[in-house]
Amino acid sequence: MKQFEHTIESVAPGSIGDELGIQPGDVLLSMNERRIEDIFDYHFYEEEEHVLLLIRKPNGEEWEFDVEKDPEEDLGLGFGSSLMDDYHSCHNRCIFCFIDQMPPGMRKTLYFKDDDTRLSFLQGNYVTLTNLKEDDIDRIIRYKLAPINISVHTTNPELRVRMLRNRFAGNIMDQIAKLSGAGISMNSQIVLCKGINDGKELERSIRDLSAHMPYMESLSVVPVGITKYREGLEPIEPFGKDDAESVIAVIEAWQEKLRSERGSRFVHASDEWYMMAGLPIPEDSDYEGYQQLENGVGMMRLFMDGFRERLASLPGDRKKREVSVVTAALAYPVLRELTGEIRQKYPNTTVRLYCIRNDFFGESITVTGLLTGRDIIAQLTGKPLGERLLLPGNTLKADEPVFLDDITVNELGKTLQVPVDIVKSTGRDMLEKIIGEKQDE
Repeated sequence: MKQFEHTIESVAPGSIGDELGIQPGDVLLSMNERRIEDIFDYHFYEEEEHVLLLIRKPNGEEWEFDVEKDPEEDLGLGFGSSLMDDYHSCHNRCIFCFIDQMPPGMRKTLYFKDDDTRLSFLQGNYVTLTNLKEDDIDRIIRYKLAPINISVHTTNPELRVRMLRNRFAGNIMDQIAKLSGAGISMNSQIVLCKGINDGKELERSIRDLSAHMPYMESLSVVPVGITKYREGLEPIEPFGKDDAESVIAVIEAWQEKLRSERGSRFVHASDEWYMMAGLPIPEDSDYEGYQQLENGVGMMRLFMDGFRERLASLPGDRKKREVSVVTAALAYPVLRELTGEIRQKYPNTTVRLYCIRNDFFGESITVTGLLTGRDIIAQLTGKPLGERLLLPGNTLKADEPVFLDDITVNELGKTLQVPVDIVKSTGRDMLEKIIGEKQDE
């Protein structure tokens, strides 16, 4: 049974709620005689000039408040969950799901599959829309919630049902058409699986989704990640260099067509495809504002440009330095090129670039963000590390210095007997960490 009662955990001093005498521990029952499902209902009614609040006190008394206010004024009430509701878990069993390919024994939170459309608006998550009812779509339109980021994967109804293993997955284009018709902006992604949704199916998906421009604002295409833990799962072949070249050719042909006809490239290949193919990363202007940055589209271009712009602004010096940098196979060639350029201005700076093989998930996983502490320790033990070890921040949890395998940065540093610096995902920060201090322009 869904909970429509929400315990108030905080009341901002001096706020409307504080002036009314609402206190932590009180329970919000309704607003404007409507039950409140989650934070979107709450904010929708909170923004009205007239708000009728029904509150239950700890002693069971129900108090009603009739509030007249400016639309931009908030009530000052805080709730325990950012959603005011439980997260919605995923009902799909996607053939490419990375969580299904993880080893047992990891922390429980890593196995939770969220497919909560509300997190798309709040945090930018990509969701499949498979757990939405018609009323949910109507509520998105009524509240004008946008943009919504959609994991499409294929626009072929039968193929989408097969790929997501969900009999309700085939109506995605009807949902997109309804959102587009209501003027709701969207972004989309495709996780590409070799021999399944590539080739003609990829072309179909690009054609179908681009038909909903401009409300469908962008599409990213990313390669499937395949770990060594796929026992019992549908076989999926990894992409190779030639495959990556073919995917890029398809995408770039559509980019040119759509840019010419609609004024936008619309569809973008993630950086992995270019690095896999050994082709140059596209230029800054090609990314048209980097709408798909969180999907790894253009991240390497921003990194490279940031590194080189910062290096060009520095005077250089002849100080002796020796640092080590951790990376994975995919980004290794780019970082090798960039760190080599440092010596032009810093001839006595030695950068030891270590490419860490992913033994934990399998060698086919070549992105830096999935490196584990144990692999780094195993492969760097006994190696010359210099004064500091530079560690990419995307190898760690967002809110604490812990790897996917629960090894901490502190444990890593103690084991390898070297100070560890965390590098943000910018080329500028990496350069400044190599130099050892943030230098003035």
